[in-house]
Amino acid sequence: MSTLKERITEDMKAAMRAKEAERLGTIRLLLAACKQKEVDERIELDDAAVIAVVDKLIKQRKDSVAAYSQAGRSDLADKESAEIAVLEVYLPQRLSEAEIAEAVAATVAEVGATGPGDMGKVMGAVKARLAGKADMGLVSAAVKKALQP
Repeated sequence: MSTLKERITEDMKAAMRAKEAERLGTIRLLLAACKQKEVDERIELDDAAVIAVVDKLIKQRKDSVAAYSQAGRSDLADKESAEIAVLEVYLPQRLSEAEIAEAVAATVAEVGATGPGDMGKVMGAVKARLAGKADMGLVSAAVKKALQP
């Protein structure tokens, strides 16, 4: 089975052949971010690390979409949204809100958390368990809800 990085490289070649300029640009951006992380940390990225890079890029794009929408620049917001759609292809199937709530409840019980003061402890444990499988914004909201007195 090929790695996620190899799949992204093959998709880049396919986008070149199909002359899909926007998709090609986004895929190249992703590969550059992966390469930068490899050079900075002197490691070879595995699939989990590539997924973390994709997650980071998507989060940046979502922040940009919100800023551009607020500023009335729908043209730029649409471009960022298109990049999000290209990047999301490389993420594994995301957990639903119910599955996230279930995992958070199990972690709260494991850690023995009792209130909002244990948020950091619970987030650390949940983040390790759900990294790459769930949107951390939804996870954070679920943890806050679970720790409500």
